Amino acid sequence: MSDGDGDVFDPDVYLDALQVSFPRLRVVHKERDAFSALVHRALLVVTFGAQRRYLDDYVTTIGQTLYLPRGWDTRSAKSRYVTLRHEAVHLRQFARLGLLGASLLYLLPVLPLGLAWGRARLEWEAYAETFRATAEVHGREAAHAPALRAHVRRQFTSGAYGWMWPFPQVVDRWIDGVLAEIDGEG
Repeated sequence: MSDGDGDVFDPDVYLDALQVSFPRLRVVHKERDAFSALVHRALLVVTFGAQRRYLDDYVTTIGQTLYLPRGWDTRSAKSRYVTLRHEAVHLRQFARLGLLGASLLYLLPVLPLGLAWGRARLEWEAYAETFRATAEVHGREAAHAPALRAHVRRQFTSGAYGWMWPFPQVVDRWIDGVLAEIDGEG
């Protein structure tokens, strides 16, 4: 195997491995999916227009279905691989908690908007994998990059995920812990 340009970080090879682990895994392109269009419209309403990029930027996992955004195939292979690593965490969460359990945890506790502890817990686990995958693919410096930290902080504290954890200092402390764990692994 070679570096990030070979099989090690090949998103298609990783997706094939996910299909072995999750035999009922489906891959759906959001731009051709009525359910995704409905979710997009609902997110526009409940986030007061703050989440406008659902169809274009966000990969979504529900149960054993990956919903891919417009332009997925134009993203770099390394970017797609890192994203799939994040989404694999969500696949395992749905397998562990069940569709109903994971959905309720994601959508409800404590509040659906503004303080969604359940959603934050699930996303913390997945974004920890984003940092790990980034370190593996691009190096530890990339995992420590201020731009990645700012991006992840925004996901938690902005309308992107319905202001699921509006405490940037808490998010930063969590990121510090994940990075310390990654640094300790080498």
